[in-house]
Amino acid sequence: MNTKSWSEIKDQVYGKKGTKRRDELDREFESFKIGLMLRKAREEKQLTQEQLATKLEKKRTYISRVENDGSNLTLKTLYDIVEKGLGGKVNISIDLK
Repeated sequence: MNTKSWSEIKDQVYGKKGTKRRDELDREFESFKIGLMLRKAREEKQLTQEQLATKLEKKRTYISRVENDGSNLTLKTLYDIVEKGLGGKVNISIDLK
């Protein structure tokens, strides 16, 4: 049986890192991870989506969209959710490798 790693499968299906299709996949995955991190942080604070939305003067459906797909999230909104809504701090890094 020829077993392939996830990295090899991505290279084969989406192309190597640096190609347009692969870079789009990687960006979408990072957005997805942001949504998951926000959901986890909200749950750790024992807040419902409705409670978090109320704190931010947003609709619950907006919080749901952010948690399920962080791709349309502005930095301002990210800071608002984390700092105002969850009482946390945002740390952002840039990797130029």
